[in-house]
Amino acid sequence: MEIFSKIKFFFFGVLRNWKYKFLSDCNHVSGKPKLFHPLLLKGKGKISFGKKVQIGVVASPNFYSHYAYLEVRNSDSEITIGDNVAINNAFSAVAFSKITIQSNVLIGVNCAIIDNDGHNLEIDKRNDDELKSEPVFIAENVFLGDNVTILKGVTIGKNSVIGNGSIVTKSIPENVIAAGNPARVIRNL
Repeated sequence: MEIFSKIKFFFFGVLRNWKYKFLSDCNHVSGKPKLFHPLLLKGKGKISFGKKVQIGVVASPNFYSHYAYLEVRNSDSEITIGDNVAINNAFSAVAFSKITIQSNVLIGVNCAIIDNDGHNLEIDKRNDDELKSEPVFIAENVFLGDNVTILKGVTIGKNSVIGNGSIVTKSIPENVIAAGNPARVIRNL
């Protein structure tokens, strides 16, 4: 059975990671995360990883079917990930301006961070490239549960927890638990 596990890991781990590395086109990447899950890096901006950043969890949903996606769309776009950050499977972050994830952050399965509107709401401008963007800042020791979405302009304060399935549209103070759609503080830590 040991040989079967090694073969499985080679095909579904090593080869998949190589595939997404080959498909990546972001040329301004610093640091090297530990990859258990494929990672696609796209865009003209800068992506930096701190020490001991882990992407993917083998014994977790979406391990075999998904990949992590980081996009820094413009030349001045930036994603910065601090030290000791653990990111579960199927994570995505799209930065038109800047997304900062400080140290010791835990991110659950299928989380998304986007610092822009994605598309303009005005019908005549829906396909325009000029989009409203505001930086996202996640302070140290934050825990994001599964299926959390964080939208533009949000700051999540130090030590806070965001509950599963939450959509964070406004900033959350430090040392609280927030949950819901839209997320709101439900109690202090």
